[in-house]
Amino acid sequence: MHALFDQVDDAVVEIEIKRDLRIAGHEGLDLSLFRYRRFVGVQLLAAAPAYGFVVLLILLPLRFVGIEGMGTVAGGGLMIALSAPLLVLPIVAGWLTRFVRPATLCAAGLIVTACGLAWLSTLPVGTSAAVLARPMLLIGTGISLPWGLMDGLAIGVVPKERAGMAMGIFSTVRVAGEGAALAVVGAVLSMLIAGHIHAVGLSGAAQAAGQSLAVGDLGSAFAAMRGAEAVQILASYSEAFSRLLILLAAITSLTALIVFLALGHQTEEEAVASEACR
Repeated sequence: MHALFDQVDDAVVEIEIKRDLRIAGHEGLDLSLFRYRRFVGVQLLAAAPAYGFVVLLILLPLRFVGIEGMGTVAGGGLMIALSAPLLVLPIVAGWLTRFVRPATLCAAGLIVTACGLAWLSTLPVGTSAAVLARPMLLIGTGISLPWGLMDGLAIGVVPKERAGMAMGIFSTVRVAGEGAALAVVGAVLSMLIAGHIHAVGLSGAAQAAGQSLAVGDLGSAFAAMRGAEAVQILASYSEAFSRLLILLAAITSLTALIVFLALGHQTEEEAVASEACR
């Protein structure tokens, strides 16, 4: 009798182990999703707002308050121009998909964002808030179009049975892209400032000044550049900031082209895989 119980226990344990292994196998990262061209395009789309919009949520307040000397209320109020379109336009983007393909809407939104970034790059330090608000509003308007479509596209370009995994990968890429963009863009701005200070021949610790200006610490920058005038230091920051915005505009434009090509048409393999799971 004891032997029978032992055999039953062993069988139950074996079944449980096999069940756990089967579940664990499904919970692993499914890299085969990257075989779908449209899925890869959606991952790129997920990272696009990081360097076309999210980084500005950090850099612009540092510029407005730390460099240009605006009050915190005035600087925060100006940021509304950048973020206000996100309250309404993502809903409008969803409605527009009845008439326009999502790939076209996403690409058009990124192009509008790039135009806003290029426009903002022409406005130096000291520009009035009313003038600054216009390109910021254009950036917010542009990024709102793909913002309202990304989540649906993330699960809509893969077979239904893989929707959960697709959304998990999408969310990871989105968050990781934002963190990486903030770190990289901040470092690039610091290097651009230091490089411009060296180029114009200002005396002082250019590297330290660049790092301080990048985080809006004007006092430390002045301390590091005791031999330079305030106007010269601000001019270096303004020129570097403009170059950074042009770089971000170029990256956003390139992303728009790739997203349009990747999401524009479904390959035969993707169509067959999607149809088989319906």
